[in-house]
Amino acid sequence: MIYTITLNPAIDRLLFIGEELVKRKTNRISKVTYDLGGKGLHGSYVMSKLKIDNLAMGLCGTNNKAALYDILTEKNIRHEFTEVADESTRECYIVLEEGVSGSTMFTEKGLVVSEFEKRNLLEKVRQKVTSQDMVLIAGSLPQNYLISDLEELLYVLKDSGCFIACDLSGEALLKAVEVGVHFIKPNEFELQEIVSKNQSLTENLEALSERVDCVIASQGEKGSFCQYQGEQFQVIAPKVEEVNDTGAGDCFVGAFLSMFYLKKPIEECLRFASGCAASKVKNNDSTSFDIEDALDLQREVTINRL
Repeated sequence: MIYTITLNPAIDRLLFIGEELVKRKTNRISKVTYDLGGKGLHGSYVMSKLKIDNLAMGLCGTNNKAALYDILTEKNIRHEFTEVADESTRECYIVLEEGVSGSTMFTEKGLVVSEFEKRNLLEKVRQKVTSQDMVLIAGSLPQNYLISDLEELLYVLKDSGCFIACDLSGEALLKAVEVGVHFIKPNEFELQEIVSKNQSLTENLEALSERVDCVIASQGEKGSFCQYQGEQFQVIAPKVEEVNDTGAGDCFVGAFLSMFYLKKPIEECLRFASGCAASKVKNNDSTSFDIEDALDLQREVTINRL
């Protein structure tokens, strides 16, 4: 089983405008749609679509839980959230401009979590996760959820003997490295913060591999670098027409971990994940990708063993 833990989930509100966004002008919205937000939930969506057994866990607000649960049900994602009373799951506003690639995102801070809810989540994790499982913790931390709380969660997972994957940033990413998780996906600038600004990306990857089993350094549309079991790989992503890049990295992580969980060779994991991420950016929502398209696109992925 793969468990995803999204501590600060979101409901993405996609705002489509019929022309390029202009300051000091009334920019009229032509359409509004809703999708999942939060890196862990994006990962669960990919796993569910690939028929990988998984359960989405984390924290969500009671005020708008029906809206979140409706989206999860629509996307066939099994879930068991710890509910935070009298709080609302945050919304993210994603602006998509007609004829302009990419997107503009505005995010709310998220839930204010009490000690009671923190304990409840920890207890659920203790009861469920075993040494045979994989756990992905991904995304930002909600309000009042401290780095010490994350550290406690990570050590509960380490005690279970499971495989721990983290797609975090800032202090949370540093803590994951300090605790010694099995997988992380920093970008090239976060990698410098963790290791050294005076070393190359590949040197930093090699140094970090002494503490983390599998490290993937993302470079956006250019692809990524991976260090695993003493080997380094450069992954060059296929060229596609970008519509909305929101969630592309999360799609990569979900697909990579799905293949890794199935014990596929590392190059196959990287190739398929890159194909899925490339398919994602061709869609205008936050999660959608096409498996057949991803299988075609993975043939255009170049992997160089360094």
